[in-house]
Amino acid sequence: MAIWQIEKLGGLANFGGARSRIRSLGRFDTSSLPAAEQEALEALFHKSAKPAKPGAADAFRYRITRTTSAGVETIEVPESHVPPAVASCVKDELV
Repeated sequence: MAIWQIEKLGGLANFGGARSRIRSLGRFDTSSLPAAEQEALEALFHKSAKPAKPGAADAFRYRITRTTSAGVETIEVPESHVPPAVASCVKDELV
């Protein structure tokens, strides 16, 4: 079982920015995901996987953090690269 953290950033309201009053955070257990989604997430952490830029100025991106034997790893990817089951665990909160 591996619990990963995910944070939604950007967009018109600049979620997660320094002046943002809204944070969008979530945690998910990778073992609860279908195998295909687990593999897609793993691929995002490999340097060979280079996701495309979001394309729009107000597009959302996700910061995904995991802890492995090598330490803490964090990546930021466009919303289009995040599996729906993972994105759905993110909840908005006022700061």
